[in-house]
Amino acid sequence: MFDIDHDLSRDDQFMIEGQRVLSEVHHALDRVLDGHNSHLDLASLDSVQHIGSRPVWNVLGIDEVVLRHERLMRECSEGAKEPNTSRHCGQGSAASPTTSRTFADGTAGSAAAEPTHTCHDERVDETTLRSLVDSVRAGTTSPDDAMKQLRRLPFADIEGASVDHHRHLRQGLPEAVYGPGKQPKQCAAIVGELLTNGTGPVLLTRADKEQRAACTEIHGGATEEGRTLLWRAPIGKLSANVVIVTAGTSDLPVATEAALTLQAYGLQPSVVPDVGVAGLHRLLARLDEITSAEAVIVIAGMEGALASVVGGLTGAPVVAVPTSVGYGAAFEGVTALLAMHASCASGVTVVGIDNGFGAACAVARILK
Repeated sequence: MFDIDHDLSRDDQFMIEGQRVLSEVHHALDRVLDGHNSHLDLASLDSVQHIGSRPVWNVLGIDEVVLRHERLMRECSEGAKEPNTSRHCGQGSAASPTTSRTFADGTAGSAAAEPTHTCHDERVDETTLRSLVDSVRAGTTSPDDAMKQLRRLPFADIEGASVDHHRHLRQGLPEAVYGPGKQPKQCAAIVGELLTNGTGPVLLTRADKEQRAACTEIHGGATEEGRTLLWRAPIGKLSANVVIVTAGTSDLPVATEAALTLQAYGLQPSVVPDVGVAGLHRLLARLDEITSAEAVIVIAGMEGALASVVGGLTGAPVVAVPTSVGYGAAFEGVTALLAMHASCASGVTVVGIDNGFGAACAVARILK
């Protein structure tokens, strides 16, 4: 039996996968232009997430999409009334200049001038895609420009990072910026790229003092809690009741990271601090609040027993976060991690040590 994953080279695999995705994107746009659909069927674009990390457009030739462009041009040429105002991923909102070029099949056309940095896509979220299709139907954006945006892998190369603009469409939250290992100017540049070329929330985690200062000086307007910063928190809040429970006050930095990440998803969690098993009566005094939650994040160091206790008291999803807090044989969170994995409370989900961000993302996926 022929096996694509084993019988073809990596480049051939990318080529086949890229052609499949392009055909799905073209088909979805064709149905809108033909009048069969009133809006873009986003379900047909979900397969974009299955492409590998390598940019497909480097493997595909422009001549492979020119014929489809010509068909789309015929469909919308009568409706074009305004010049195209689509922009690049670079800074600013001015209209993008165009330059003449000759395609591989000998036909003439125009192409947007190169942006200030390598740009693999515009803003990509559901609202933007629908707006793009509407603008094609109205004739304000040419099909040529629309297809150029849709066929490229959606990320931008900037300051040594490949910023993923398509993550909001795939996962419901834009790419988060992880601070450690980055220069302050890199953090500021990446945050700026996400703010300029996107409409959703932007999250910076584990940022040190210099990184936070660099970002707030340039971009301002952030909600700052501990080492986590959030720009553009969603206006429409979700109604799900999420509770974050900590064993001790030393676990609060992890709780803060989880709370602000949940806010980026539009959730407003409450925090029940310092109710560890060393004083179980403290937990029982808040039991009604915890058991009424639709999801619970339990954060604990030491021996990590609190996760099993909470998991045995509520039927809601429980996500446990071991922390590096503890004496002696706590082994910087390893003991709590293993104990949570071995919990006798069935179905407790466990993330990595000190990973408040990951716990919040897990809860958001569950409630979604």
